[in-house]
Amino acid sequence: MSNKVKCAHILVEKQSQALEILEEIKQGKKFGAAAKEISTCPSSKKEGDLGYFTKGQMVKEFEDVAFRLQIGEVSLPVKTEFGYHIIKRLG
Repeated sequence: MSNKVKCAHILVEKQSQALEILEEIKQGKKFGAAAKEISTCPSSKKEGDLGYFTKGQMVKEFEDVAFRLQIGEVSLPVKTEFGYHIIKRLG
């Protein structure tokens, strides 16, 4: 298992919003476009790209899911103190 991953994410306030966005992505909407449009995180300017990070740099709930994803895989909504994240593993 890698000790470093590269992910993008979409951050929203409500679980219902996250589930709606996830459905749109499943139906073909580009992850980066959705992040740019909807995400409340400053990373939205970079299509949600958070770059590479190691264990201990992100909140535990986020990190646990990010490190389990396969490259290209998109997570179900993940609740953290910041809201609901949809995470995509990039590398």
